[in-house]
This record gives sequence, structure tokens and C-alpha cells, in this order.
Amino acid sequence: MVEERITDGRRIAELLASELDGREDGTLESTRVTNADQDVEPTADGARAYDVEFSDERIARLFVHEDRARLEFEAGQDVAAETAAELELRVRPKATEPPRTLVFVENGAAVKRATDVVQTVSRSL
Repeated sequence: MVEERITDGRRIAELLASELDGREDGTLESTRVTNADQDVEPTADGARAYDVEFSDERIARLFVHEDRARLEFEAGQDVAAETAAELELRVRPKATEPPRTLVFVENGAAVKRATDVVQTVSRSL
């Protein structure tokens, strides 16, 4: 059994990208990782690593911090918030115009749950 938890933001982002692009069960067939910054370095405020698109429309952006990753949903904010809370991911609104929903992916074990949030948001659009 693995005792280490993956808490490196960049590694979490890589795992999430692999999940989003690599699912072969057809559930995310119209969801893609785009505009990836291969040289992104984590920052305290979060550095943009890539975008998440559904049917060629950006629905979220992923940011990397030193100890976590953060999905910032631009579409389906209410669905993202509700689903993330149900899956026990930390979530909060971002008071911007237009508003955003932030979903925090704090370790490698949370990647599959974050993928489920993306999938649920995609289905709602």
C-alpha cells in the first residue's frame, strides 16, 4: 500500500489532465485539455496550467499552487459547486464578473472526484 500522498500542485495537474484526456469509457469524449503551459511553475496565487474545454468551449481553467491544484469553472458554476461539495472537495465562489466557482484538488486521491465534477458540469451544458 502506498503511504505517500501526492500534494504537489503540478503533479496533481498532470494526473487530472491524464484523467480528462485518457478516459476511454466515452464519458468525457467531448472534453479536452487545451492551451497547456508545459513550463508552468506553481505560485502562491496559482499559475494557469491549462484550460478545460467541452465541445470547443472553455468551461474551466486549471491553476497550480505548490501544494494543490485549483479548477476555476466559468460554465456550470452552480453544478460544479453542488457536485464538488457532494464529493467532499473544497469549493467556494469567486466574486468576479462573470462569477466563477473554485474547486480545490488538494491531493492525487482527489483527482478522480475532480474529474467527476468536470464530467457532471459537461453533462449539464
